Amino acid sequence: MRFIGIIPARYASTRFPGKPLADIKGKPMIQRVYEQASKVLPVVYVATDDERIFSAVKAFRGNVVMTSAEHKSGTDRCAEAVRKAEAERDELYDVVVNIQGDEPFIAPDMLLKVMSCFNDAKTDIATLVKAFGADEDVFNPNSPKVVLDANSFALYFSRSPIPYLRGVDEADWKSNHTFLKHIGLYAYRTKILHQLTQLELGTLEQAESLEQLRWLENGYRIKVERTEHQSFGIDTPEDLELALRHNLL
Repeated sequence: MRFIGIIPARYASTRFPGKPLADIKGKPMIQRVYEQASKVLPVVYVATDDERIFSAVKAFRGNVVMTSAEHKSGTDRCAEAVRKAEAERDELYDVVVNIQGDEPFIAPDMLLKVMSCFNDAKTDIATLVKAFGADEDVFNPNSPKVVLDANSFALYFSRSPIPYLRGVDEADWKSNHTFLKHIGLYAYRTKILHQLTQLELGTLEQAESLEQLRWLENGYRIKVERTEHQSFGIDTPEDLELALRHNLL
């Protein structure tokens, strides 16, 4: 099975303009992400709409393609990027791994786990979850939750705590159930990825503002693997300072 990693990277960011080029111990953030992904994936590409990012990737001899500035999501940018990468390399890929461009500390094991989901022929899309820790708030709407079927396929994602524990005081929910936090790392069979870009916005996605609900609503199967690693995205300069203080590299 042929895998390719795509790292969508945009220059514009309300809270951290130029984030992909932020210096992390002498290397731009996008290079740190690229190097982590390359520890596992045989082929990695950055997909960007900005010449500055394009030039930075070329400077460290990485693979990069220019994509449209009109894309509404990283999923759409990935689909365009894999078409261009396949044309450039004259080879086809079975699975696309979508790596966030602001995850310079992503653990290679997380990538291996999401890739392993495609050993199951029923898998259309794959992602990761992690059990909520003792100090994490399951009622935080910014931490989406997921419930799974007996074969580890996603049944539903929600910003609300799911499942609802009837008859249990909310203060005791975490001690009575292991809630699963969604980690936003995705991989898709390439043909499925192209299909996803053609889907109309669904009612569930509109309600929860979670793109993956569009896929479930249209019958696609999302295989879920568990990880013990914590995702640490860089959204602000303060996040980067915190990561460096904790010596995550």
